[in-house]
Amino acid sequence: MRSAVLLVFAFLVIISCKRKVEIDKINKQLDEAYQETYRPQYHFTPPTGWMNDPNGLVYHEGIYHLFYQHYPNATVWGPMHWGHATSEDLVHWKNKPIALFPDEKGFIFSGSAVIDKLNTTGFGKDGKVPLVAIFTYFRLDIEKSGGINTQTQGIAYSLDNGDTWTKYEDNPVIDNTTMKDFRDPKVFWHDPTESWIMTLVAGNHAKFYRSKDLKQWNHISDFGVGQGAHGGVWECPDLFKLKVEGTDEEKWVLIISIGNGSPNGGSGTQYFIGDFDGDNFTSDQIEYKWLDWGTDNYAGVTYNDTPKQDRVFIGWMSNWQYALKTPTSIWRSAMTLPRKLTLRKQNDSYYLANYPVEQVHRLEGKKIGVNNNLKAGEEIVLENEKLNQSVITFTANKNDFELSLSNEINEQVNIIFDSVSNLFMLDRSQSGLTNFNYDFGNKLHYMSVNELPEEFEVKIYIDQSSIEIFLDKGLYAMTSQLFPSEEYSKMTIKNNSKSNLEIKNQTIKSLKSIWK
Repeated sequence: MRSAVLLVFAFLVIISCKRKVEIDKINKQLDEAYQETYRPQYHFTPPTGWMNDPNGLVYHEGIYHLFYQHYPNATVWGPMHWGHATSEDLVHWKNKPIALFPDEKGFIFSGSAVIDKLNTTGFGKDGKVPLVAIFTYFRLDIEKSGGINTQTQGIAYSLDNGDTWTKYEDNPVIDNTTMKDFRDPKVFWHDPTESWIMTLVAGNHAKFYRSKDLKQWNHISDFGVGQGAHGGVWECPDLFKLKVEGTDEEKWVLIISIGNGSPNGGSGTQYFIGDFDGDNFTSDQIEYKWLDWGTDNYAGVTYNDTPKQDRVFIGWMSNWQYALKTPTSIWRSAMTLPRKLTLRKQNDSYYLANYPVEQVHRLEGKKIGVNNNLKAGEEIVLENEKLNQSVITFTANKNDFELSLSNEINEQVNIIFDSVSNLFMLDRSQSGLTNFNYDFGNKLHYMSVNELPEEFEVKIYIDQSSIEIFLDKGLYAMTSQLFPSEEYSKMTIKNNSKSNLEIKNQTIKSLKSIWK
């Protein structure tokens, strides 16, 4: 008996030491990485390798989990794993060992994670609440042989808050014999029906399933054939309820990403406002609505079980038009800033606003404050060597203006507001390195801003290789990657209207690196 106990103890010590070696290796990578050209300093990126969709966003026992599509062996897409990072504040991230690896049932595609508080799965033991991941299996061998039943749904569970995972022995929990695209399950607990609800996508529409135990699932309804934008395959759905700001009215929101056909080309994320009765999601929405008008916010989903039940969103900051070609060598791709989603009603229509979470303010450093009143044709120029790692904020009235960020070699990105057409535009054609892909630098990106008030806030976050623009506290958002050869060091604001342009409460603040 004593020998058996010693053997078990020795085994546990070996496992613990092996895990420590993995974590030490990650920390060593961090010491050497995160200083390369174009490496974001306050957005999440993996130490090395390829990253795309955020997965399994869940808050549990004081920890925000960020899992993500990951290929550790190259900076291009490959056999998908679930990478893993954790945070206590949604801002500072700790890289963790890979959570889920491909196996004989397939690659590990996108999905979600839930806290099984009632132990409906029976996975919980000794009072430990299971964290359950729901994901898509993908069979490349079947696809290569001409088969269409390449994607099924599986589950795995963790009893140590995401450090180690056990795959369910009877996977897949939802099989598929008839559809090519059948993936990206997002799951939540629905109190009124005392059941789990899954939303997944099947080509050109969403499908809804119900389960009592996360193992046995029944199909209950579909949504989306003939509704919304269909420029590409539907991906990465998310269904949740929000209160309309300033009221007790509640509406359901369905987020859907599409691989092609967004307003400015390639990948994008649309949303629908409607109702969900426990079986069916319905929406009478006719117009297309976009969560972000930029080219580089895709496949985003929201957190389950946040402390205040806030709906927090993170997206993949890239676009399938050029994601495999962006000019980084050690890692590829970043996530957007985490954003709080809110629902607004304006002129009898509902809008989903997204705005950086309050915790991002903790990174702010010194500020320069300037108030200006520009006459027609006038401009102001401010120089700041920290522009590539900063946030710019000001309030403007609804007159034409242009804001440019530039460097010493005349690379620049231009932000333009045209009050007559109610268009907000971004020009990155001269922003730096653009020739790695034709679609990256040869289009003027636009955002239709018909609901902007006469005076509105402009907030611009610039990191080493990205810009995120928020108007009117996130009523409109635009996200784009940028690859300047040198850091931007000058900001110019020009009044393009025939009357005074009021610039109020203008500040530029440097932002601290989350990796130092």
